[in-house]
Amino acid sequence: MLELDRIDRKILALLQAQGRISNTELAQHVGLSMSPCSERVKRLERGGVITGYHARVSPAALGRELLVFVEITLSSKSEDVFDKVRTELQLMPEVQECHLVSGSFDYLVKARLGGMDEYRNLLGSILKKLPVPAQSHSYVVMEQVKESLEIPVGL
Repeated sequence: MLELDRIDRKILALLQAQGRISNTELAQHVGLSMSPCSERVKRLERGGVITGYHARVSPAALGRELLVFVEITLSSKSEDVFDKVRTELQLMPEVQECHLVSGSFDYLVKARLGGMDEYRNLLGSILKKLPVPAQSHSYVVMEQVKESLEIPVGL
């Protein structure tokens, strides 16, 4: 793991907030000249601290306004079953996030869909492709109160 100093953390905060900021602007904000600033960004990329740059796309613009969270509880807890479930869920483009969790269920799935028909098809597809019987509980989001991809950098 890379050791991050205050300047690295400032760079990370700025890039998370403004992914398209120019190197010139970034350097000015953190108090470096362009070359050392660029080298720091490259070091953060090579070190796996910065894992990519992404455009945030409006779900409404693509007709994907339905946001659903699904809890999945598997009837078998073998490693082989978990591997198969993980593989199946990773292949589903509607699934934005999938987490193996501790607690009263096994997986928490976040899916972005075009409507209830797509949701019903997705849920049926998930349950059909699982290698063992499973239970599911779904939660349809009525209002998204907060969504952020930014990770606090500890400034």
